[in-house]
Amino acid sequence: MSTRARVLDVAARLVAESPDGDISTRAVCEAAQVGAPALYRHFGDKEGLLSAVVDHGFDAYLATKRERGEGADPIEDLRKGWDGHVEFALRNPNLYRLMHSPAMRTPPASALESHRILTGDLERAAAVGKLRLAPELAAQMVMSANVGVALMLVARPATFADAGMSHRVRDAVHAAVLTPEAFRACRGEKATDGPRGSVPAAAEPSVPSAAARLNALLRRSPDPSLSAAEGALLTEWLDRLSNAPRTH
Repeated sequence: MSTRARVLDVAARLVAESPDGDISTRAVCEAAQVGAPALYRHFGDKEGLLSAVVDHGFDAYLATKRERGEGADPIEDLRKGWDGHVEFALRNPNLYRLMHSPAMRTPPASALESHRILTGDLERAAAVGKLRLAPELAAQMVMSANVGVALMLVARPATFADAGMSHRVRDAVHAAVLTPEAFRACRGEKATDGPRGSVPAAAEPSVPSAAARLNALLRRSPDPSLSAAEGALLTEWLDRLSNAPRTH
């Protein structure tokens, strides 16, 4: 095992065992039996080491997503992605808190990849007319809610003890970003059924949904009849339409 790999394994173990998830570089060096110069040569500083620890631990979770590839139904992938994210946080509470700590000035590569995978699922949903706003905005809404739920579950388990809370928040957010038909279908409801539970499915905003779908399709297959400037302008217009605040 290389020095870098040994230091990573030791640091990951110390993070998992720490009462608050924090570790010192001195403790890592002592446990890995390496000198401080070797640690700093491989990782730069403590933040670099912790960022590498997060990527090292989160990589196993992301590997399942990479191997899975794109499923036939992007909405099912979206739901599985939310649940898998929360499950990972509950299995690795210290690592997860570290991943989203304000002390991490540079986002770990694993966090950025997770966001790209989510955005890809939403772009596929938009391309088949199942999204009611732009994929990028939908991704921000879904990820912020997903991370917020996971952090509360691992940081305040006594307060957030309801096992079904994550699914209720998931469904509320998905109801806000998916078209009503897509949301009902993913819950096994017929088009004429009302939604189960307390999550309402509002009337479909046809213009934002259509704009999001056209934008996603054009990004996958740009129209050669448009110049680069025209394509950029059309994208800007479609983004405005798909992200426009809805009035009731």
